Amino acid sequence: MQTAIRCLLMRGGTSKGPFFDEADLPADIATRDRVLLAAMGSPDKRQIDGVGGAHPLTSKVGIVRRSREPGVDLDFLFAQLQPDKDTVDTTPNCGNMLAAVVPFALETGMVVARGDTSTFRVLTLNTDMRCDITVHTPGGIVEYAGDARIDGAPGTSAPITIDFLDTAGSVCSSLLPTGRVRDTIDGIEVTCIDNGMPLVIFAASAVGRTGAESVADLNADTGLKARIERLRIACGHAMGLGDVATKNYPKMTLVSAPRAGGAIGTRSFIPHVCHDAIGVLAAVTVGTACVLPGSVAHDVARLPEGNPRRVSVEHPTGEFSVELETDPADPTKVIRAALLRTARCLMRGEVMVPASVWAGR
Repeated sequence: MQTAIRCLLMRGGTSKGPFFDEADLPADIATRDRVLLAAMGSPDKRQIDGVGGAHPLTSKVGIVRRSREPGVDLDFLFAQLQPDKDTVDTTPNCGNMLAAVVPFALETGMVVARGDTSTFRVLTLNTDMRCDITVHTPGGIVEYAGDARIDGAPGTSAPITIDFLDTAGSVCSSLLPTGRVRDTIDGIEVTCIDNGMPLVIFAASAVGRTGAESVADLNADTGLKARIERLRIACGHAMGLGDVATKNYPKMTLVSAPRAGGAIGTRSFIPHVCHDAIGVLAAVTVGTACVLPGSVAHDVARLPEGNPRRVSVEHPTGEFSVELETDPADPTKVIRAALLRTARCLMRGEVMVPASVWAGR
């Protein structure tokens, strides 16, 4: 016997995973997590017995409901699973999966279009972060075809604009959780920062690398990964996050001078696998570090003039541009962060889980 659960398989930015209406999942969190693990096929590095894609970027889940907060349209809970682990982490956010929230809600009738373009306010329950998401809805139907292109996803699609409203200190206590723009931790100069995603930023040269290494080479570099993990554990304590050994954050980002006309070069570990690109909120956080005088990122960044500034964050498969506006009276305060993503509904139907995991409602 199996239990059928309605879902849509969605691509959000450069991530992918099933999206569920919260009402279709168990109310009990422990049971819900067992259902998500069964649906994705974790723990198994191939996720052969589920719909997971055998990679952290395709081992993600979105859970959506109509919001209970005044002035907010939708609530979004993001769940990060790992192919070979039995963990379901709802602590961090995911800006890529966030791009698929409004399309999912429109596809399922949770909300209705508001014209040729539709803007909805979304609350991310993981981090209590609000954003305004705008999608194209000609004729009252969500549109996926368009000319917008993002590195890390093939082809072009309709643009989805995400305007973040309150990203500073999403998981940590503040934008700069150590209280400083630069620290020396475990012998390495770092900037510990959280503007949507807790990150530890350090120069690639500090660990004997150039920052131009391929993803494959970095993932095969066991010595480097062990060194980065030791640093991550130490930084977790310094950032007030406690023991992060089993957590998916902070992410670790090597930075270097840009090589393709952008503002900064990055290699991002999420946290143990080198990202083929860079996460949405990691890009926002790196961009923020770039504009903070004294940060490790600021040392190597080549920034445009003005405020707001368009900060182009280079990554292994292209670049990710973030528009950042800081408070003229306080340059450490980011008052607006906006970016462009795309999304697409890939499949609709039901995911099946063993009835022994959950017998349904």
